[in-house]
Amino acid sequence: MGEPGTGTLLLVLDLLGTFVFALSGATAGVKNRLDLFGVLVLSFAAGNAGGIARDLLIGAVPPAAISDWHYLAVSLLAGIVTFWRSSIIDRLSNPVLLFDAAGLGLFAAAGTQKALAFGLNPVMAALLGMLTGIGGGLTRDVLLAEIATVLRADLYALAALAGAAVVVIGAALRFPATAVTIAGAVLCFGLRFVAIRRGWHLPVAGETQSTPKARAPKDGKDDGARRL
Repeated sequence: MGEPGTGTLLLVLDLLGTFVFALSGATAGVKNRLDLFGVLVLSFAAGNAGGIARDLLIGAVPPAAISDWHYLAVSLLAGIVTFWRSSIIDRLSNPVLLFDAAGLGLFAAAGTQKALAFGLNPVMAALLGMLTGIGGGLTRDVLLAEIATVLRADLYALAALAGAAVVVIGAALRFPATAVTIAGAVLCFGLRFVAIRRGWHLPVAGETQSTPKARAPKDGKDDGARRL
């Protein structure tokens, strides 16, 4: 990675991403009326699934989420805070989507940097960064028996890929790793946030030209998303 302090930056971003993704998992668990154990399991799974998949694929074993107690600690902290103080989080409009967008940006950028540090070529590093970003939300939704957000949401995986691309391009141009990692995370979060607000999305299977631009799923889960 070369640049002094980059390892510390990646650890901080990884832990922040773990925390906010764990918040999204715990919040979803509370909304589905899980007990405390269920909320904690969901917070850990959402916060660490993407990072574990990344580390296994690049050969960083055992994965950081297992070998470093900090990952377990921040995941459990997020779960406990959400379980006992859910009323505070509920003041946010659609907190699951908000935390999910923040975790997506942090993990996509940090995951790409770690993949580059392990010698992956730029294209695969960007794809692995995207996988790191979407892994937590995918696991959360699967455990809750829901259609994964990555398969139906407004610019979800593409936002992660855009953030990862910024990191890869910045590394190729030899820009400071800290700057490009933060820039990639901010771009990913910004794209996801704006997509939620404006209802931007890719073409949907079965959608006709007469279908309104801002689609409203039957389950109504994204009804409040655009009020973030």
